[in-house]
Amino acid sequence: MQVTVSILAEIPEELHESLKGFLETHPAWDQDRVYAAAVSLFLLQNGQSQGDRTPSRVYLDTLFDYAH
Repeated sequence: MQVTVSILAEIPEELHESLKGFLETHPAWDQDRVYAAAVSLFLLQNGQSQGDRTPSRVYLDTLFDYAH
């Protein structure tokens, strides 16, 4: 069973506008999917997954829409 947690984040307005534009042209994506992909990729790129495959799994599942 996959448990999800809601977060509240403030982002620059310009980034929000870009995100809205992306979501309007990519109906398979939603804001939650974008955030999960972005956070998991950030953790992978910054070495926070040492020995833990969770960020890799979440990133790939999100990227290829396995969870939906």
